[in-house]
Amino acid sequence: MTPMEKSGWTPLSHADEDMERVKSVPDTPQTRAPSYRLAWDDADFLTRRELRPVRLQLELMKPDLILTERGIRSTVVLFGGARLPEPGGEAWAAKNETQRKNLLANSKYYDEARKFARICSEHSSASNYSEYVVVTGGGPGVMEAGNRGAKDVGAPSIGLNIVLPHEQAPNPYVTPELCFNFHYFAIRKMHFVMRAKAVAVFPGGFGTMDEFFETLTLIQTGRMERVPVILFGKSFWERAMDLDFLAEQGTITPGDQDIIDYVDTAEEAWEIIRRFYSL
Repeated sequence: MTPMEKSGWTPLSHADEDMERVKSVPDTPQTRAPSYRLAWDDADFLTRRELRPVRLQLELMKPDLILTERGIRSTVVLFGGARLPEPGGEAWAAKNETQRKNLLANSKYYDEARKFARICSEHSSASNYSEYVVVTGGGPGVMEAGNRGAKDVGAPSIGLNIVLPHEQAPNPYVTPELCFNFHYFAIRKMHFVMRAKAVAVFPGGFGTMDEFFETLTLIQTGRMERVPVILFGKSFWERAMDLDFLAEQGTITPGDQDIIDYVDTAEEAWEIIRRFYSL
């Protein structure tokens, strides 16, 4: 059995035979030429600029097919800072003493993310882990806490990693078979919201803000069904942004702020989800 078959994928008919035939042909200048490679087995060809539409489609299809085959119908998304340490850990990202103190103070959100993921995963077990499956960006900080909380109770969880110059490698708590990697931010963001039944946002930086406001925009414009959008840490978010100011200025519609709920604990967050879906 090939690795592809073991993973549950159905290989292209005769693909293995074709690969063996290609390897067995005489070694000549013709067979060594890049043009002779099978198109779907030619990394140089697939990474050409002109092939971008094909790569976008592949990044959309691969995770979707795997999640569908796994029977995962809905998720709970955890967004949050990669730099938040575990309580008692080291503020490795701090550039000065002020940052160190603040990162350590905000480490409480690592614990809350872990608790929240644990609660979601315990509920997910009732559906044989097809509903309310935890999904994170797959990296450190809040993302690690989310996958770790799921693993605490023996539940699977998803990690949507992306290739970055820093701070991004899969944390050890992501379910290996559900650990994905992306090149395109746009496709990764699509996968975050395609199955989302709730979005929990913890303190973070530009990446967290980007994902959070993307979700708000999709809900505001009706491109995504209304789901609970829960911000952990009202004191943090009231300093980080002022949506009431935007409403006063007329740049958003009064009431758009109501898309969001603020909480401080995992239990409060789950209660919002429970009420929203009458669980």
